[in-house]
Amino acid sequence: MSGFNVTFPGNKKIDVEFKNYKIKTDQSNKNGGDESAPEPFDIFIASLGACAGIYAKSFCDVRKLSTDHMHLFVEVVFKKGQKLMEQVNITLNVDEKFPEKYIKPIIKSMTSCAVKNQLHPDITFNTAVIYLEQ
Repeated sequence: MSGFNVTFPGNKKIDVEFKNYKIKTDQSNKNGGDESAPEPFDIFIASLGACAGIYAKSFCDVRKLSTDHMHLFVEVVFKKGQKLMEQVNITLNVDEKFPEKYIKPIIKSMTSCAVKNQLHPDITFNTAVIYLEQ
């Protein structure tokens, strides 16, 4: 794996460059930033969703299932009085055309997420599929 180059363009902004990409981060106003980009922790949570999402998308692609109305929601629950994650809830929303027989297998696929599997085992993950309301 190639390295990541981190630069400091001003105030609380941090840029990370790797391969041909640049990720810009900033801090909220309350943390002294300009709110010009996501905070690093927000990008971390987004990566959990993106990782579970690519597993769900790939699962559907192999089975030629539509992902047109599908979307995924990630919610983080923190330990009381701490800034440590206690639980991550990942919910995949599917339409009525999604076959019920694939619910457990797609959940199993999403729980294979490489980002998730790097986290401390004390963090609980709840992964679910729900049907969108009509």
